[in-house]
Amino acid sequence: MNAGTRTLTIPGPAGAIDVALDLPAVPATGIAVIAHPHPLYGGTRDNKVVQTLARALLATGHACWRPNFRGVGMSAGDHDEGRGETDDLLAVVAAARADESAAAKAAPLVLAGFSFGGFVQTRVAQRLRDDGAPASRLVLVAPAVSRFPVATVPAGTVVIHGELDETVPLQSVFDWARPQDLPVTVIPGADHFFHRRLPLIKRLVIEAIAHGPAGPEGV
Repeated sequence: MNAGTRTLTIPGPAGAIDVALDLPAVPATGIAVIAHPHPLYGGTRDNKVVQTLARALLATGHACWRPNFRGVGMSAGDHDEGRGETDDLLAVVAAARADESAAAKAAPLVLAGFSFGGFVQTRVAQRLRDDGAPASRLVLVAPAVSRFPVATVPAGTVVIHGELDETVPLQSVFDWARPQDLPVTVIPGADHFFHRRLPLIKRLVIEAIAHGPAGPEGV
């Protein structure tokens, strides 16, 4: 994606996980793990929304880990409807936290995901909280709440959705967010893939992350 991007493989529950690591031009002050849309419908770590999230998080000083889900690219295994993918992302989080690019094991962690990737990240966030090592922020773009059992999320979670999303209707996102008193940022005229709206997503994420973590206990 840029001069600071390198590829690597890390061990996962189903075998090797194929990861792109995007490094900022200056020493990283945080880490981010970014999950791509549904692998059975062409989703990969090089998806334009995923790369936009990486660019935004790079701009805020994060080393960005973009894995391919199992069965995509050089990642081993087969699609597992979010279960195995959750375990894979937890392995990526562990590798990211241990990597020298994290600056320290206590570096702030952002979990970001688009569509199916957002669904998986809510599961990852829940597991990390249960393990006592929560992420500092969760960023969900067009979370697939009408298609998967997306977990509840903490206050401070960033949710961005398109007004004209034909894949995940906006009303379903409101229905999911309402019981949580969770704000949703709606991009007028945007479809599920945010054609011609990617610069706006980048700006919104940069502005949200610049406000800092959701709270002292993370998400």
